[in-house]
Amino acid sequence: MTKHVSERARPEVRAPAGLALHSSRATAESDHRSSAYLRERLHALIPGGAHTYAKGDDQFPAEAPVAIARGEGCRVWDVSGREFVEYGSGLRAVTLGHAFPPVIKAVETALARGSNFTRPSITELECAERLLELVPSAEMVKFTKDGSTATTAAVRLARAYTGRDLVALCNDHPFFSYDDWAMVTTPMDAGIPNAVRELSVTFRYNDLASLETIFANHAGEVACVVLEPERTDPPADGFLRRVEDLCRREGAVLILDETITGFRWHLGGAQTLYGVSPDLSIFGKGLANGFSVSALVGRRELMELGGLRHHKERVFLLSTTHGAETHALAAAIATMDAYVEHDVIDVLHDAGRRLREGIEEAARATGVADFVRVLGRDSNLVYETRSADGLPSQEFRTLLMQELVRRGILAPSLVVSYSHDDETLSWTVEQFSEALEVYNRALQDGFERYLVGSPVKPVYRRFN
Repeated sequence: MTKHVSERARPEVRAPAGLALHSSRATAESDHRSSAYLRERLHALIPGGAHTYAKGDDQFPAEAPVAIARGEGCRVWDVSGREFVEYGSGLRAVTLGHAFPPVIKAVETALARGSNFTRPSITELECAERLLELVPSAEMVKFTKDGSTATTAAVRLARAYTGRDLVALCNDHPFFSYDDWAMVTTPMDAGIPNAVRELSVTFRYNDLASLETIFANHAGEVACVVLEPERTDPPADGFLRRVEDLCRREGAVLILDETITGFRWHLGGAQTLYGVSPDLSIFGKGLANGFSVSALVGRRELMELGGLRHHKERVFLLSTTHGAETHALAAAIATMDAYVEHDVIDVLHDAGRRLREGIEEAARATGVADFVRVLGRDSNLVYETRSADGLPSQEFRTLLMQELVRRGILAPSLVVSYSHDDETLSWTVEQFSEALEVYNRALQDGFERYLVGSPVKPVYRRFN
């Protein structure tokens, strides 16, 4: 793989307004005081200290950055001036790299023309045309700001179209929406009315029989089936096509959540890769390189129920004040153009493959191959950590992240962007090798001797 990101001058790190920025020579003690103060202020003003649970303190080791000041390419700098190579790429939303110049230029141009009007902007049409050209199953699109909103809109549309209430969702896929119909299936179901619980049922991925049982037990009641095309395991034995056939036979709407897989698996989504044609799909994250754009796309017969060109009962589909901000849609257009021009998805797979192979070799060399495993598609890798008894371990996950942070890597996952070049990937493997040496010692001595602070916790838990 050739180096695909040119070296650029890195501008000086500047402090956010009202916050003094330590130099790289700041003492550990003063840095700790600053981090403790900033953490306290975040938690005092924001529930959980972050606006996304996956970014919370309980998801990272104690020495991780408290807050990020800026990012460029595959690197970020915290408010103390520490530099990190970032994996996870903004919860998988940043596919090209932070502040990717063509995207930023498109945003600046759009902003200079105004960002929101009382009638549709021409950018809405241009972005719709661009996206629908890429996704074969999509005939119409509605843009919004997040995947939760788009997925809930898809469920409402399916219920209106079928006249049914029940939603069947895959419980191997952790997050579809923050709305009641999805959250009721998780341990974090506080505040959801009991009546809602009866309207959501779950099945297992790659287990068609579990879905067939739902249809058998709830004949004529299932409005839709909701799942991601793939997480860490690929669809086995034509699973997705068999789900599609089952939905057709049972008269249920098939909804594919491609918030993650879209623009990482294939330009047309994982549905194109696996030859399945859903009724409705959700795209987001990688759609606009970190700018807030998500999309509900689907067959005209369903989507038009949220429009004006029919005489059926109207569906209040999606209507958001900021759903079609021009600068965000301009970012999406520029991002999609970059995918086509630079074969970005092939680069993501190639970079991820190199990273996976390097880390797997480092794990074998350090004697921890049975305890640290890299999982998932090369463009969307995660890692699994196990304790000395071979069981999944949050404590050892925290330890590994801690040792990577100490070596300049922020890695809640191993998700790459287009900006992770060859040199960065090779350097990352070297740092992983050192971190895995510590991991190996902890397997023998116990993690308690090495871990600073508390272990990370699952997001979905009933109590803190």
